[in-house]
Amino acid sequence: MVSVIGVGDNTVDRYLHLGTMFPGGNAVNVAVLARRHGAKASYVGWFGNDEAGRLLQTALRQEGVDISRCRVVDGPNAQSSVTLVNGDRVFGPSSPGVTNQICLEEADLDFIRQHDLTHTSIYSYIEPQLAQLRKAAPKLSFDFSNHWKLDYVREVAPYVDIAFLSTSDYSRADTVALMRWIASLGPSLVVATRGSEGSLAFDGERIYEQGIVPTQVVDTLGAGDSFAARLIVELLSGSTLEHAMAMAAVSAAQTCTYYGAFGYGHPITPPGS
Repeated sequence: MVSVIGVGDNTVDRYLHLGTMFPGGNAVNVAVLARRHGAKASYVGWFGNDEAGRLLQTALRQEGVDISRCRVVDGPNAQSSVTLVNGDRVFGPSSPGVTNQICLEEADLDFIRQHDLTHTSIYSYIEPQLAQLRKAAPKLSFDFSNHWKLDYVREVAPYVDIAFLSTSDYSRADTVALMRWIASLGPSLVVATRGSEGSLAFDGERIYEQGIVPTQVVDTLGAGDSFAARLIVELLSGSTLEHAMAMAAVSAAQTCTYYGAFGYGHPITPPGS
């Protein structure tokens, strides 16, 4: 069985119009969804000692994700506000909570070494420890999302094996040029998700393209993370890139059919309750 570990960000996504919050965060989502696709999965990150932090821990344990190296810190968990516009998630105000206090110890790095691939993201506040993480991880994937800047990519990409990014606002030609540039910095695979335009991947030799799988969209939150998780598991299991992208598109479509990245909705407790 292949093994994947998410390191870094976690959050609760607060759907104020539903009065419900869902566990999430890129590193958490990839770990959970990789587990659902057959991988052994773990997560290392910092939780707040509040209701949101407890929701995350409960959900991860129920999903069979190993959180034995996580810390519970005195303070609020990271939170994000989410609204939906025609099913497409739009993020509002957010708070990092205690997530940005992450500081990996040697025991954490030893634990990370036991996994086939480590996944982290631009939201994980892990940049000061990327060199250590790179040495510990047999393979490292990194999600730049759509908040990256060129200087940031230039700094981070040399540590990365698989780079994910969102380029739904870019043309295909500009996306391809960007992917080729990122690959020149070190990653052996660059994957760009493009919303309704599907996805592109560049392995240093050729561009691969995958369309979306039509579905009844309820909520797009987590679709990109689902795509990344399935792609990672398929590649680690020996699938071709074409097959991995096709399966990843199926998984992303499935994630769009329910609220939250992987469920576990919990009522938002009103202030003062």
